[in-house]
Amino acid sequence: MKPSLSTIIADIVAQMGEATDRGKVADYIPELAKVDPARFAIAIATADGDLLTGGDADTGFSIQSVSKVFALTLALGKVGDQLWERVGREPSGNAFNSIVQLEREQGIPRNPFINAGAIVVSDVNLGGHQPRVAIGEMLRFVRYLSGDDSVAINEDVAASETATGYRNMALANYMRAFSNVRHPVDLVLGSYVHQCAIEMSCRQLALAGRYLMLDGRHPDGGRVVSPSRARRINALMLTCGHYDASGDFAFRVGIPGKSGVGGGILAIVPGRASIAVWSPGLNENGNSCLGTQALELLARRTGWSVFSPPEEGD
Repeated sequence: MKPSLSTIIADIVAQMGEATDRGKVADYIPELAKVDPARFAIAIATADGDLLTGGDADTGFSIQSVSKVFALTLALGKVGDQLWERVGREPSGNAFNSIVQLEREQGIPRNPFINAGAIVVSDVNLGGHQPRVAIGEMLRFVRYLSGDDSVAINEDVAASETATGYRNMALANYMRAFSNVRHPVDLVLGSYVHQCAIEMSCRQLALAGRYLMLDGRHPDGGRVVSPSRARRINALMLTCGHYDASGDFAFRVGIPGKSGVGGGILAIVPGRASIAVWSPGLNENGNSCLGTQALELLARRTGWSVFSPPEEGD
């Protein structure tokens, strides 16, 4: 008999609690260096409307690059496929903050989930406004997706990233030299770092990802994106969502996912589940060490890999 989802979650929480290698927190951002590496959380919102949680699922954390999924959704809503003239759709094969490809590729980032690509997306979302307008729009969007108006920005994390974000400044200025960043760099980065500093719990994050599980629909019946756009965002999450470890994540887990250096991962099983995991210790690729292991266990126990054959009756 197949175990229940609640049993699988309890087993995963127990195994992650016993893990000795928990990775290393992102100490190059001082505020993130303060987070307890012993934390672990998981939340699963199902297509049937259930929400199951385990561990520290109500503890807020900095979603960091997970926010790039929501930012991309907003940018596509503003400019549509014109975005792909400024950002590619291919895996980078390099670290999330690498600058090496930009010169060879004339300031066009490989995809919207590496930092350079996300900075261009922030430039699009800025849309001629002051950062506070773009930040407010992003926050309202995430609150709508999660159904929770308590989602907020951690200003201490934003300030910490601003004070130490020299690599992002270099990326933005370099792309500005190619006219692929069109607003003043300080305004674009102000919007970008505040987006990354959004703080959510796994419960909130799993709820926010439901539109990608439901073919672009919000559970309230509204349409967030078209079905084809939802599928394409999921495809980018599968191929590019874990930086230079995206292929390994697809190989081991087989679920579209987007990681962040705050230790969170949003994973989407189309038609089945929106999953959020969080453990702040990172592996050598900058992805959550235990979060990745937990999703691998979940995919194995549930058969939710997108590469698995559908069950009878699906």
